[in-house]
Formats: sequence, C-alpha cells, structure tokens
Amino acid sequence: MTDTAARPKSTRPRVPLKPKAQRREETTTRILDASERLFARDGLHGVTLRAVAAEAGVDTALVHYYFEDKARLFTSTFGRRAEVVNQMRLESLDRYEAEHGDAMTVRGVLDAFLRPLFLLLNEGDPAWLNYAALVAQVNNTPVWGGDTMHQHFDPVIHRFIDLLRRVSPDTPERQLFWFYHLLSGALTLSLAQTGRIDVLSDGLCKSSEMVAICDAMEAVFTGGFEAIRR
Repeated sequence: MTDTAARPKSTRPRVPLKPKAQRREETTTRILDASERLFARDGLHGVTLRAVAAEAGVDTALVHYYFEDKARLFTSTFGRRAEVVNQMRLESLDRYEAEHGDAMTVRGVLDAFLRPLFLLLNEGDPAWLNYAALVAQVNNTPVWGGDTMHQHFDPVIHRFIDLLRRVSPDTPERQLFWFYHLLSGALTLSLAQTGRIDVLSDGLCKSSEMVAICDAMEAVFTGGFEAIRR
C-alpha cells in the first residue's frame, strides 16, 4: 500500500469561490473606501495610486485595472456617495412640497434640504464622515472644485432654490443665489470637521455634533433669509 493510498481523504468541505462579479464589487468597494479616506485627508494631489493600493491591501496594478488613473479614481470616489445624498435630498424636498404645498416655510425647506445629510452623518456608516470632509475640501478648491460640485450637485441645489422661490416669490433672484452661497459656506465649514469650534468654545460645542449643527444652521439661515429678501 502506497503512502498516497493510505492517506485519508479530507472531510473538510470545499469553500466555493465567489462569483467573479461579487469579487470585483468587493475589491472596487475596498479601493474606493481607501481612496475616500486618503483623498479626504491629503487632497487630490497628495494621494498616489500606490498609497491607495497599500491602504486597500491590493496590488497597484489592480487599481490601474479598475480605475485606469487617479483622475478616474477620484471621480468615482466622489460620485459614489453623491448619488445617495442627491437621491435622499430630492426625495425629502419632493415630500415636503407634496405635504405642505402653499403652506411651505423657509425653515421647512431648509430642513428638507439639510436634515437628510446631517442625519446620515450622525447615524450612518462612519465612512460618511470621510466623504463629508472630502466634499468640504472640493467645495473649497478654486481651480477644479467648482466644476466638480457643479457636475454632481447642481440639480439638487436648483430644486432647493426653486422651493425657496415658491415660498417667497417676491425675493429678488440675485438674493436667492447669494443666500445659497452663504449657506454653502457654512455647510462647507461644518462638513470639514476641523475641530476649530471645539477649541474656540473650550469644548462647549463640538464639530462632530451634526444634529446640533443642523438645528443651528436652520435657525440662523431662516432669520438670514428674512433679512436678505428685503
């Protein structure tokens, strides 16, 4: 009897290979999550594909295979969660308009626009905080940031402004856009989570208090709208 014949057969069940599509999805998700963390921390020009690959635990060639170059990887990273945010905001704005019609208020429109994002940051996957920091960075980048924000967010912003226009039809068009500009600035600083308010207030306020930030923004900008519309 040979050694081969004497060796007992393994009773361990074979682990089936995952379908190719599933393996691809898991790998690309891991790459996108890694790139999101790094882009949010170091910016577009401070990140290399090699660094993303190391963060994701894959070979650099695999990042090239799925995303070709850094520009495509950044676009995919930024757009992935933008779709989710846009859908949530549009549904919230549509629902608010359907439920309140001519009884809509500035505070209500602000809440429908802001609240979904802040609740997501407060209650969702912690990785959303990385995305928030990334959006803040892009929105504060003069060379290419404006084009990126335009590409991903303008339709939802115009929908928001449309509802403000319906609430206050006598407000000059110019003032509606200045109002959004100032709101966007406050939103950008809040999403950046710099910790500045933590130090300034000696811990009384924290840049991680997303619901409190949303409440304060709604109060401030409701009053601000009443002032700017005149």
